Amino acid sequence: MKPAEQAQKQAEEAMDGFILWSKRVILWSTFFLVLVVVACNSGVDGSGSGYNGEQYSPSNLNAKE
Repeated sequence: MKPAEQAQKQAEEAMDGFILWSKRVILWSTFFLVLVVVACNSGVDGSGSGYNGEQYSPSNLNAKE
């Protein structure tokens, strides 16, 4: 086998391995992120932060309306 043919074969094997591991890493990362988002969102009841704007309204200002 000529050196050019060996280099071509080695490059193709390396590229196939790179694509395979890239797919695996992306799939596992996506699975992990979905799992984290679902786990962190399962305790949310939709009530928001419970901020009460009336509590902080300036009632001691004599504003003329």
